[in-house]
Amino acid sequence: MSIFVLVHGAWHSGWAWEKVAPLLEAAGHRVETPDLPGYTMGGPVPTEITLGAYADRVAELLDSLSEPAILVGHSMGGTVISEAAERRPDGVKVLIYLCAFLLADGVSLAQISQQDSHSLVTQNLKIDEERGVVTIPEGVVRDAFYGECPADLATWAQARLVPQPIAPFLEPLSLSEANFGRVPRVYVECLRDRAITPALQREMYTQVRCQEVMSIDTDHSPFLSRPAELARYLLSLAKA
Repeated sequence: MSIFVLVHGAWHSGWAWEKVAPLLEAAGHRVETPDLPGYTMGGPVPTEITLGAYADRVAELLDSLSEPAILVGHSMGGTVISEAAERRPDGVKVLIYLCAFLLADGVSLAQISQQDSHSLVTQNLKIDEERGVVTIPEGVVRDAFYGECPADLATWAQARLVPQPIAPFLEPLSLSEANFGRVPRVYVECLRDRAITPALQREMYTQVRCQEVMSIDTDHSPFLSRPAELARYLLSLAKA
């Protein structure tokens, strides 16, 4: 048995993994799908939320586990799992970046996103400086995140999105070879992704080397559009 910790991306929360987690559990594994701080539907958005707070939440979860975890990060969650591995390298068996931001030390999500000129998210991001959050226009969300999902599933997911605190986007990562650098890394690229384009995904996993790269021919949300295929990939990595 392995322990999977599945970390959601921006605007989402732990519900994103509802179709994948049962498939991993059915294969005999334990699955944790934590909500990062500040992602309560219908609640206020805490402006003091930082990338460090996200990573601390995951690190605390790793501390509570009986063995090193397979740590999966989707999209923005990639920055979170990198920082969590820096804090608890011995608590992580492998890092899996699911169409995620895989950044080098000293780089922020906002910095690298600016390079992705064809991203529907980059093109349409709305910054609310007064509230300290970023949003995406409703009319863009489906094409950006859920383009390969059935319409009813895309509608279900979109209704659960919440505003995203901006501070974690702006915070550069602080990583070392001694900690983050010694944890094995795998990248799962999504070839129809319109939020983080395949070109940027390839650039990231070329600059920050991974032991393995896998591909899924789908959108930015394979946990909804291709849950069975994603689960097979994750299970194969658990056996490795």
